[in-house]
This record gives sequence, C-alpha cells and structure tokens, in this order.
Amino acid sequence: MLTFTLLAVVVLVSPAIYSYTAMMVKPSSLPVWPRSVEWLREHHGNWLVDEVEHYYYSWTAPSKGGPQLTQLPSVGLPAAPHVKATPKPKPTPKRQLASPPSPIAPVFAHPLVGEGIWRRTGPLVAGGPPVLVTTFRTEVEYPRIVAYVAWFDHTRTSIGYYPGRYEPPRAPVRGPMSVPISQRSRLLATFNSGFIYRDGTNGSSINGTMYEPLRDGLATMIAYRDGRVDIKAWTGGEVAGANIAFARQSLPLIVDHGRLNPALNDSTQWGYTLGNAVRVWRTGAGIDRHGNLIYVAADYQTVTTLAKILQHAGAVRAMQLDINPEWPTLITYTQAGGLLPTKVVPNVQQPATRYLVPDDRDFFAVYDRRPGLFAVPFK
Repeated sequence: MLTFTLLAVVVLVSPAIYSYTAMMVKPSSLPVWPRSVEWLREHHGNWLVDEVEHYYYSWTAPSKGGPQLTQLPSVGLPAAPHVKATPKPKPTPKRQLASPPSPIAPVFAHPLVGEGIWRRTGPLVAGGPPVLVTTFRTEVEYPRIVAYVAWFDHTRTSIGYYPGRYEPPRAPVRGPMSVPISQRSRLLATFNSGFIYRDGTNGSSINGTMYEPLRDGLATMIAYRDGRVDIKAWTGGEVAGANIAFARQSLPLIVDHGRLNPALNDSTQWGYTLGNAVRVWRTGAGIDRHGNLIYVAADYQTVTTLAKILQHAGAVRAMQLDINPEWPTLITYTQAGGLLPTKVVPNVQQPATRYLVPDDRDFFAVYDRRPGLFAVPFK
C-alpha cells in the first residue's frame, strides 16, 4: 500500500518537476529564486505568491516617523560643477536645445546637502548635459524614503526600446536582447521597462512592427522618428505607424495634464499581483512640459505616492513601469577607456552590466542624439 501511494505521488508531481526543471535549464539572466517565483505564477500559483508578497511587504513596510537621514546616496559625477554653471547653449537654426531643469523643490524644511540638485553623469553633448540625476526624500512622515530621479534631455538624446529574451513573449525579432555593440560608443543610460505582457496585456511596437497588440487607452511611451519622445494614452490602433520608432505600454496614465489620475485608489488597475496600495519598489516615467523624459525609482511606494513623486519632479503625464525589488534598474555610462556602467538605483539583485549582456526582459536605452530620422538600432 505504501509503495502504491509513493508511486501515485511521483506520478502526480512528475509533470511539475519536469516543467520546473525545463524552465531552470533555459538560458536566463535571473537568479534561481525570481525564476522559481515566475514558474509558480505561470502554473496556477499566483494566488499563493500574492498572499506571501502581500504579507511580506505589509510586514516590512516602514513605520511613520523614525530617525532622519544625515546624508543622501551619492549619484552622478561628484566633481561635476553645479548645473547652473553650465553655459547655456545658443539655439541653432535647425534645433532649439533644451536648458537644464530647475532643482527639485525639497519636501523637507531642512534639505540635506545635494537634495534635489541635478548632477550630470558624463560628458556634455552640444554644450549641455544630456542626462541628469538626483535624489530627494519624498514624504515628511517617512523621512528615510529616498527617490532616485533621472532627466533625459529630448534635444540631446534618443530613446531606444529593446525586447529581452522572453519579453515581449511573441516578439517577431529579438535582436541582441542587450544594447547593440555597435551603439555602445553613444550609450548614455539604460532603464527597466514596464509590466510583463501576461500581467497587463501591454502592447508594444518597434520600427513599424507589432510586438504585442497596442491597446487604446493605456499609457504609452512613444519615440517618434524625428527624435521626440512622449507619454500619453494610446489611440492609434494595434500597431504604431511609420512615424513612430517605438511604442511601449504599461497600464493607464497615473498623471495626466499635471494632475493625479482620480482612479489611483482602484486597486484593480495598477498591478496584477500587488495592486495600488502595497508599499514596494516601484518605477515610473513621465514627460515634463518641455518634452523631456523623467525616470523615477523608489522603495516603499504605493501607486499614489509614485505618481506624486513624478508630479513633484515636473511630470505632466506619467506612467508606472515595473515594480518589485528584482526589477528597478537605472544605469548610466561613461566612455573613459571603455564603457563604464554605474548603477544609480541600488538594486543588489541586478548587476551594473545588466543590458550589456542578454536580459530576460525588455528595456530602454538612452543614446546621444545623431542627425537624421531615428529608428531603433538592432545592430
């Protein structure tokens, strides 16, 4: 009887063991634990992962108050002069160059050294900084929460979007699944994309080709062939037109016309697993009133507090990108004797070389701007 019972158990669990083993031996950029969680989600275990994550993140959520920080994490080039000291470039007949943004206004009455002050990350482009980064504390009630913010000058940069090894799942062309080697001499930054397709049915399109069907009404990051970038609610059908280099969606807008989306309290719209109210690492992107792109990452965020950070940083339209501790990634690059990556967001689960080697998930790359129409370069 015991032998029969053991045999029955083996027969029952064998498909799961085979499936799990098959997933573990596939090429991947992820450690075993995140891949195991992804496998469980794909095999009817979403409810269990949700319960564990809700319990864990609720248990580890910060309490209000507590000791103040005495200094902020250092980001950008420490020896760089204050951005205001950079001479303002003269406009050219063809293209009006952007000016650096004003410092982010401190939330606290007594700001720390460098709080909200932009620092460049590398050499100037056309006389100005193409990428600026800063940090600031976001909530007076939670004095130890820090946001990491990047600003990308739309007149000096071009944004590319690349598929990963498994995302989007039905990508017709994946390319290198990393920053193309031929483009690394002009690489300025990389950052994570949005929710995987299974968790949000978020569409995507690259160089006029459908990667996943675009859905009307979803927040969409769009790079146009003339170099402009925008974030807006999509209304253009299932595939982007010829004037668009890429379009990538992720849930509805969280900021629109400079105001918070009134539906932010609806937990069904802002994350299949953790919803809107669990305090966890969250990332987002926004567009300021001049058309420049803003990226934000911060721990212990709800979707509402994330939207407020983007709004405070100057975004007039914004979207949530990926969440959870495994995924926030903002890396900047310099070219001193070779490509030198520097992690801005302190994610210990991802290396600074992420996106320089094939990665499982899709991502964005920021390049210095070149003349002519822009198409996402795969070689």
